Order: sequence, then structure tokens, then C-alpha cells
Amino acid sequence: MRKLGNTGPATFDIGLGCMGMSGSYGPADEKESIATIHAALDAGITLLDTGDFYGMGDNELLIQRAVAEHRRGDLIVSVKFGSLRDPGGMFVGFDGRPAAVKTFLSYSLRRLKTDYIDIYRPSRVDPAVPIEETVGAIAEMVAKGYVRHIGLSEAGAQTIRRAHKVHPICDVQLEYSLFSRGIEREVLPTCRELGIGVTAYGVLSRGLIGGRLPDNRNFPAGDFRRMAPRFAAGNFEKNVQLVSGVREIAAAKGVNVAQLAIAWVLSRGKNIIPLIGTKRPEYLREAVEAVKIFLSADELTAIEKAVPADAVAGDRYGAAQMAILDSERSSS
Repeated sequence: MRKLGNTGPATFDIGLGCMGMSGSYGPADEKESIATIHAALDAGITLLDTGDFYGMGDNELLIQRAVAEHRRGDLIVSVKFGSLRDPGGMFVGFDGRPAAVKTFLSYSLRRLKTDYIDIYRPSRVDPAVPIEETVGAIAEMVAKGYVRHIGLSEAGAQTIRRAHKVHPICDVQLEYSLFSRGIEREVLPTCRELGIGVTAYGVLSRGLIGGRLPDNRNFPAGDFRRMAPRFAAGNFEKNVQLVSGVREIAAAKGVNVAQLAIAWVLSRGKNIIPLIGTKRPEYLREAVEAVKIFLSADELTAIEKAVPADAVAGDRYGAAQMAILDSERSSS
């Protein structure tokens, strides 16, 4: 068990990221997705992460159906809000205004058929709205019992400090993996200083590290990776080559690459909880085994030598999305 910061709930060492169950990585089978959620709960996982914009609300409805027979108090539901999409599914901005915060929350409560959200967080920092106003609006909902804890997502160090002064932040959701280590410079130390947890997404770099990708990058329509820089021709081949070095270390330890990569994230500190984004029960069960893996100092050195911090080819998002990531802005 790990605790989400000084003020957040305790949960299993890893959580389940549910985004891929609603189309972000191509078609998903609802029965299989529900079976994955059940497999996670059976394994002891309690943290389910979603966003109200995943599948235009479909992901929250899916989770509601999957957990309908489970005791609400046994679950930790984390919801991101604020990302705006048009009817075609394209992202068109963010909204962190107080009135919007309360409106988004009302719809999530209805879709999830619950009286409260365990952790509520803006999906991105709205540059047009002071973070104090956004967090202040969530704090009002905490006072009224509609929200238990406040989180952030892709926030930079200074934003985290400002938000934490308004109301305790239990965790910040950030991309963190062998291929994405930028948070180690400022954001991760800030979270540790303030007693804030980190829920790490993209721990397998959207499948790059898992070793189950088609060599021809022939992703289905609607799959985020069709446009992701790290999967572009030239970058993809270089990144696959990086994984080959990790695969050798994993084989020597008797585990697979995905398990080793998850174990590496777990080794970075007790304040970090990896979110496993899968829609298949067998991959979920495989990932859970990573909590049993101990990495020695020599193994950690070998892993980081195989994948140096800045060796990955391509940014994690396209230029337009990178430009609006508060977490990518240095406070110096």
C-alpha cells in the first residue's frame, strides 16, 4: 500500500488508468474493459483513474457499470475535468473557471451515480484562469462533501505551490517513465518537499516500452499514437532500439520489459503510484506482478544506462500540446 501524499488516501501500489477503454488507443470491447476493471479490483487495486472527456463521458458510464456491485467505500475514483472537445472529438481548449468546475462535477456525479468524487483535478492548467480560482472552487465542493481530495495534472512546480496554499493537494498526475523523466528536475522534488503524491501515467510510454507494438506502426483510426512524435518514422525505430537494452536486463531477471519498466517507476519513491493503462485483463494481471520485483542498485544503474534520461527520440505530445503543458515550463 502507498499513500497519496500526506493528506490523500492509501491505495494499492499501482492504479488502473481507464482512458484506453474509451477509444483513445483505437476500438475497445466493453465486456473486455469491464473484465479488466474487475480483474484490477480482484487483485487489490482500488484507484480507478478517468476523465469526464474520455469518450465524451462514456468512460465514466463504463466505470459506473463495472463497479455497480462493489461497495463505494472500497473504491478511490479519480476524475479529471476541464478539457473541451468538439463533436468530432478534437480538443479545443480548457476551462478552469469556478462555474465550469461545479458544472463538470455535477455531470460526473450523475454519470458515475455517486455522491462524491474521491480525487477531483483539472486535466490541465487553464492559462486564462488563476489556479487559485480553480482550486478554490473545488475546495468549496470539498466543504460541501461532493469531493474528498484535490489533485492536479501536468502542473509545474510554481503552480503546485500556489494551489497547495489554497487547499492541500494530495497528488499531481504526471507522465513519468524511463522515456519521460522531465519531472525529475523541478516538479518531483517540489512534490516531495510539500508532501504531495505523484500518480504516474504513461509508465510504458503508450506501449513503446511494453514491446507489443506492430513494427509498421499501423495503428487503427482514432489511436492517439498515429500523431504522437515518438511514434513517427525515424523516431519510432530509435526508441524501439532503446527498449532492446532494457529487454536484455528483464530477461536476465526473469521478467518481461513492461514489468521491469513498472518496477523502475515504483523504485523512484513511495510517493509515486504508477497508473497502468490497459483494457485487457491478462495485461493487468501481468502488470500487478511488478509490485513483487525488487531492483538492486546495480540493476537500476544498468537500466538507466540502457535508457539515458534524454535519449528518447521525439516529444511526448505534438508541438501545440507541448506548448500548453504547465509542467514543461521551468520556474527558473
